[in-house]
Amino acid sequence: MHGKQAFRRATVIGPLGELLTMDLLPALTISRWTARRKAEVVAAANGGLLTIEEVCERYALTLEEFSSWQRAVDRSGLLGLRTTHVQRYRGMYQRQQRY
Repeated sequence: MHGKQAFRRATVIGPLGELLTMDLLPALTISRWTARRKAEVVAAANGGLLTIEEVCERYALTLEEFSSWQRAVDRSGLLGLRTTHVQRYRGMYQRQQRY
C-alpha cells in the first residue's frame, strides 16, 4: 500500500459515555438538532470517527456552524449546545474576555 492512509476509528466515546459508531450517529436527514445530537457529531469528529470535512458534508453544515458547536462543547459541555442557553453562555464568555 502506497500513499497516505487516514486512520479511522470504529468507535468513539459519546457525550454521555456511550460508545458511538457510524451506525449510531444522527440520521443524515435530521431536521431538528438537539444538544445531544450535536454533541454526538462533535464527539465523532473529535474522536476520529469522521473528519470535520465529512461532518460538514454529511450533515450539510458550514464550517462556522460546526466550529461553534465544538467551541460550545469545549466551554460548557452538553449544556452549551442548548439553544435556550446560547445567549446566557455567550454573554458570560464575552464578560470573561474583558477581564
